Amino acid sequence: MNTHSSILVCGTGIAGLACALGVARAGRPVAILGPRTPPPVPEHDAYHPRVYALSPASRALLEHLGVWRLMDARRITPVETMEIYGDADGFLDLSAWHDARQALAWIVESGELERVLHQAVQVMGVTWHEDRFASLHASADEIRVHTEAGHVLSARLLVGADGARSPVRLAAGVTHRYAPYGDQGVVAHVDIEIPHQNRACQWFTGDSVFALLPMPDTDQGPQASLVWSMPHGQAMAWQALGADARQQWLASRALAITGARLGRLRLRTPPRGFALTLEYSDMVGQRVALVGDAAHRVHPLAGQGLNLGLGDVQTLLQVLAGREAGHDPGDRRVLARYRRRRLEPVYAMGFVTDGLHRLFGAHCAPAAWIRNQGLRLVDDLPFIKRHLIRAAAG
Repeated sequence: MNTHSSILVCGTGIAGLACALGVARAGRPVAILGPRTPPPVPEHDAYHPRVYALSPASRALLEHLGVWRLMDARRITPVETMEIYGDADGFLDLSAWHDARQALAWIVESGELERVLHQAVQVMGVTWHEDRFASLHASADEIRVHTEAGHVLSARLLVGADGARSPVRLAAGVTHRYAPYGDQGVVAHVDIEIPHQNRACQWFTGDSVFALLPMPDTDQGPQASLVWSMPHGQAMAWQALGADARQQWLASRALAITGARLGRLRLRTPPRGFALTLEYSDMVGQRVALVGDAAHRVHPLAGQGLNLGLGDVQTLLQVLAGREAGHDPGDRRVLARYRRRRLEPVYAMGFVTDGLHRLFGAHCAPAAWIRNQGLRLVDDLPFIKRHLIRAAAG
């Protein structure tokens, strides 16, 4: 079988589905390649283990795509304030009112985002090839994708949205740089004793970053999502413990880190870990554009990974919409424009998150003084707070 579409999106995660939906809403032929496994309808008091802090720019994109209103508003939590604690006396308080905003971000489950995106691409009638990428061949006029089932899909542009180990990126020969942190990000949902009041909290401890993100209350009371970046060995040891031992270890460590800011923490879900890396790519190849984790990964301490990926999608859609007559979607000049627009924000976010990780991981006295003094200084300067909030908003 040989089928053709103007644009082929490889990858069925959030970034890939959002990209395909945006292309379809613009009235262009588009197809998706990848497994179709829609997430189950969420159950009461059961929440997807992975959540994201969506920026105002990401929310605006989802509103433009028509999917924000499809999500269950009861499962979305606005972040109105964020408290950041250093490893000594450093402290920074960021509030939405510092820049006259409704919220700094919105905490949304990965499963809820995937659910509404699946619905939307189905309503738009997007062609979906339930197969897997095998190889590609790009020419001056088109790109041909061979699938594992032996089909050939041709297009003017292939969008690689197939994750951090992207087969599309590898097959297209796009330059990729990879640096492991030697840490894991561990996520879990926890019951908390003190209501979060739509406040996110983050603690830098020297060897880890401990964050609690506000989530909807459950029948048992208030809850939060725990995102804990820690050394790989420590993360593996914690996850290997039995349920009771895991809970005791969390309770004692959390008390020492947070000073009971939200009271005692109790695990609602088992902790799940993922390796932390810093990754960059050249974003494009011959008739190939990368988005999301296929293009880059940054440290999660700022919660900007998915926001960067949705920024890729938004920019690619804008570039495609504004291309000159006679330039097809995979034209090298169109892709060069996309690359130029994305490299600066991607590298800037990687520089900031990597710099903060290194600064708060340094154990020498001068570094400790600088990082904690820096937090206190920013906390005293409203105009810098406004700049930080606007930068994070996208």
